[in-house]
Amino acid sequence: MKIEFLNKPLAEISADFEAILVVNKDLNHKFVKDKDEFEFFNYKGDKVLVLPEKKRIYVGIKELDYDKIRVCMSQIYNSLKTYNIKSVKLNSYLCKCTKKTFQAIAEGFILGSYEFTKYKSEKTEYKLNQIYISSEEFADKEVDEKKANLGLKNGDIIARATNYAKNGVNEIPEIYTPVKMADEAQILSARYDRVDCKVYDKSFLKEQNMNAFLAVNRSSANEPRLIHLTYTPKVKSLKRVIFVGKGLTYDSGGLSLKPSDYMLTMKSDKSGALAAMGIIKGAAELELPFEIHAIIGATENMIGGNSYKPDDVLISRSKKTIEVRNTDAEGRLVLADCLSYAQDFKPDILIDMATLTGACVVGLGEFTTGLLGNNEEFKKEYKEITKDSGELMTILEFNDYLRELIKSNIADVSNTSSSRYGGTTTAGLFLNTFIKEEYKDKWIHLDIAGPAYLEKSWGYNSFGATGAGVRANLYYLLELAKEAK
Repeated sequence: MKIEFLNKPLAEISADFEAILVVNKDLNHKFVKDKDEFEFFNYKGDKVLVLPEKKRIYVGIKELDYDKIRVCMSQIYNSLKTYNIKSVKLNSYLCKCTKKTFQAIAEGFILGSYEFTKYKSEKTEYKLNQIYISSEEFADKEVDEKKANLGLKNGDIIARATNYAKNGVNEIPEIYTPVKMADEAQILSARYDRVDCKVYDKSFLKEQNMNAFLAVNRSSANEPRLIHLTYTPKVKSLKRVIFVGKGLTYDSGGLSLKPSDYMLTMKSDKSGALAAMGIIKGAAELELPFEIHAIIGATENMIGGNSYKPDDVLISRSKKTIEVRNTDAEGRLVLADCLSYAQDFKPDILIDMATLTGACVVGLGEFTTGLLGNNEEFKKEYKEITKDSGELMTILEFNDYLRELIKSNIADVSNTSSSRYGGTTTAGLFLNTFIKEEYKDKWIHLDIAGPAYLEKSWGYNSFGATGAGVRANLYYLLELAKEAK
């Protein structure tokens, strides 16, 4: 899809269809041309109205914030994609001319056009692939064309990095094994001169005493992989940022077996890993001035005669011992060893992403990421910076009462709480056990269990994977780069 900014009036732009935004039900704006049609269709300016004979589409938008713009652009595309047209033109309708405005426009079209149709025997190809944006009605009067084009470029990169993550998450577990994930990471690395990829097998995990990670893999026919992607900038790096992703390519629950309906969608348990890979892709194309690592623990959690068991005690890479009370709390075991490994590289910022707890979905709903960590200022800053990405975050706080619940009578820590309540926070506290003192204030944990995968469409997200974590972190890194200038 080509999205182009044209510094000319809308009437001078040739396109097959025209899109008109109706802001806050204002049907009296000069761009509104079909008032005589509105009464017949009972159109109040609060939804989508397509007038094929006029070759115009009206889309209601409550206000011109970035995420509502994304949703609006997605609605334009999905309302018109089945038409025999190639191009659409639109005016900004009093948008402020900021780089993020154009970023949001590009993201809305590209994210909204995503479909995973690999396993459909009949695939529909749509002709709509050209979007033209006029400068005519910007509130700023004079439009900075360079800023507009940079915004469109960044939005294109960010959206495609997100869709890259979606593709991996949506792929089926028979195909997308830990070895396949490692192969995909190497293919990704080969595309960029400044991205390196190292893949480690079971023998390396044994050498590193990653016994928690290995335990989870014990009954899988597919061997585990530790994947380490590194993006190195052309300029001197300003910070070392490390992302750690949970890469459970399938999770049956192990001996603590999930009910069958809970197993459905468990291909999405690799969402944290794919988000980390998507961030590397985006960072390389945005040419960010940071050294960025993606460290991924890729495995399956299956069931068999040699499965690790409730009541086992595992000795992690950091030498801390873990009492296993539930083998379905496996992602935190993999992350414990991967976080230990990540800290060997002395991060300035350490962020892990994981579909970690069902409790997070219960507590925050399907659309919101849980944001945890020790440093309250860091969490607030991160949430504030990332809000323009459209990814919703809720900050959760650690406390000593919940910390007591993961104490073990026979080991250093238990992999589940002694209470059924506060499961997202106690999972975060478990991970915190494996963060060294010098990195505790530099680390945050993102529980993306809610928004990572949905069985219904949501805004500009289609059924399935959403690429949760990619946009938020690329927005965060872009802001850090801006502040560093």
